[in-house]
Amino acid sequence: MEINQMLKEMQTALEDKKGRDILVLDVRGKTSVCDYFIIASGSSSSQVRALSESIEERLGKLGVEKKRREGFTDGRWVVLDYGDVVVHIFQDEMRLFYHLETLWKE
Repeated sequence: MEINQMLKEMQTALEDKKGRDILVLDVRGKTSVCDYFIIASGSSSSQVRALSESIEERLGKLGVEKKRREGFTDGRWVVLDYGDVVVHIFQDEMRLFYHLETLWKE
């Protein structure tokens, strides 16, 4: 799947489950880990898990499987690794604490 289509599908999956403050960061040339970060917020651990599942289901139907998932059980900060795209889904207070967007915007 083309990267732009993958980003669009991920954003749509987050929007469908009422994810908030969705941000796509182009980190090409800034890290060797991936090309893009998607950062989003959920209001509770159950919503964070639902946002994660929404992405996994939507991309799975399109034949795209994640490489790894971390933090799902706790639901405070879930990371989905899709190779070129890494998705960070935070509970509000965790996002404020780590504030990843400031680290990677520059």
